[in-house]
Amino acid sequence: MDRALQNLICDIPKAELHLHIEGTLEPEMMFELASRNGLSLPYPSVEALRAAYDFSNLQDFLDLYYEGANVLRTQRDFYDLTMAYLRKAAADHVRHVEIFFDPQTHTDRGIAFATVIEGILQALKDGEAELGITSGLILCFLRHLSEDAAIETFKAAEPWHDQLLGVGLDSSEIGHPPSKFTRVFDMAGKAGLKRVAHAGEEGPASYIHEALELLQVDRIDHGNKSLDDPALIKKLAQSGMTLTLCPLSNLKLCVIDDLGDQPVKALLEKGVQVMLNSDDPAYFGGYLNENYLAVARALDLSAADIERLARNSFKGSFLDEAAKARHDAAIDAFMATQPAAPAF
Repeated sequence: MDRALQNLICDIPKAELHLHIEGTLEPEMMFELASRNGLSLPYPSVEALRAAYDFSNLQDFLDLYYEGANVLRTQRDFYDLTMAYLRKAAADHVRHVEIFFDPQTHTDRGIAFATVIEGILQALKDGEAELGITSGLILCFLRHLSEDAAIETFKAAEPWHDQLLGVGLDSSEIGHPPSKFTRVFDMAGKAGLKRVAHAGEEGPASYIHEALELLQVDRIDHGNKSLDDPALIKKLAQSGMTLTLCPLSNLKLCVIDDLGDQPVKALLEKGVQVMLNSDDPAYFGGYLNENYLAVARALDLSAADIERLARNSFKGSFLDEAAKARHDAAIDAFMATQPAAPAF
């Protein structure tokens, strides 16, 4: 990859729409928070913990993810976690984020809902003031738990509904289809919240159909398996539905065997609106720019591909049209500063 393309990737304005805030818990911070809260970890050092980040599937990762989340106890913990991510995002020239949080991961171990959300919301507010990053917060339901538990969580969040951007669906996919959560997603839609869902990461293309048709989602998270269904691809392309792809996550979780198998280029060529994200970057080895750089190398993406992905990141966001237009204009201004591609 030439230096000009690397600089383009690193500096172009972009948005991130698929980011689990608990998945930004770096080993160093995990140890710091464990010490702050008087907890011990089953690892002797940061290096030993990082070595444990070797997963063969989604469930292996989730087991460690939930174990790590146990160090998050106070509002300050959630604030510090979120601010640490926002600073990394700002360094990657991210201008807007729509982040996920998993309240059930915390409330099920006795942490008050208010403790979790107030810490995150305050950090998002401060992040905009200090770093210029706008944001939205998406409450995710854990799909391995019951829909009744999801409904209970949604009701617990009612005092903050006006501060939420939407609801999502994550955690173990296989055996927990979107159809399991139709009632709670209907409730969210009636409350005026956006709806997104992880579908087609490890689960089949039929899960993407369910998310679209039964949950009435406004965006699909992952969606890799859409390539298995030509009719679905056509539907996604015609509707302008955004897929939030996560290259390094797919590789780390063995969803793909090689980054060359990541579907971003194939989906772009089929007219599907895709964009890139880091998912759980502390566990998967890279924040947003690392994902762009890795997939660009593996798939020989062009400057035009990178520009398209960056534009798609804002186009697929839940910003209003005026804000999207401002970000598109910012990309125009940035691209005008870039050296012209050599003529052959």
